[in-house]
Amino acid sequence: MIVKPSAEGLISAVTQAAKKGPPPVHLWNPPFCGDIDMRIARDGTWFYLGTPIGRAPMVKLFSSILKREGDAYFLVTPAEKVGIKVDDAPLLAVDVTATGKGQAQVLRFVTKTDDEVEADADHPVTVRLTNDEPAPYIHVRAGLNALIDRKSFYRMIELGCHEVQQDGQSWFGLWSKGQFFKIIPSADLT
Repeated sequence: MIVKPSAEGLISAVTQAAKKGPPPVHLWNPPFCGDIDMRIARDGTWFYLGTPIGRAPMVKLFSSILKREGDAYFLVTPAEKVGIKVDDAPLLAVDVTATGKGQAQVLRFVTKTDDEVEADADHPVTVRLTNDEPAPYIHVRAGLNALIDRKSFYRMIELGCHEVQQDGQSWFGLWSKGQFFKIIPSADLT
């Protein structure tokens, strides 16, 4: 008998695994069980069967078992892997704080699902133009990026500066943990 994947089955499996700490998703490679009608919208809202999931602890639980393979996203447990749809990035950064100044500055991001990450060489900030609008991201974990929300991006811009790179081109960007993250060429700001 083939059991169709369900949100309830995933919750049960991950709840058991989570009792031992953060799920070791990177170690799990179960067989693919098919797609599940789950979607993460660009604004970070999770939907199941077309209905928003309103319980934040449940969304946090699901986000803890997210896995990216190529351009596809999955929820995985030790026993099953199901495909989900992601409109843009699977996570949403909803806050940024800065400590220090200049090259010693540290940018710390918090996601809607309570992931915390500091921008550095392993967790870069990137900006992609979408319809001539900047779409900023921070790498959070294991190939999973968070779209940085508008208010946090505006806060970041206030912390930015112009830097001349080794090739002589000037960029507007941000420092964090000794890394400079390019936002836009300075010439494009004039």
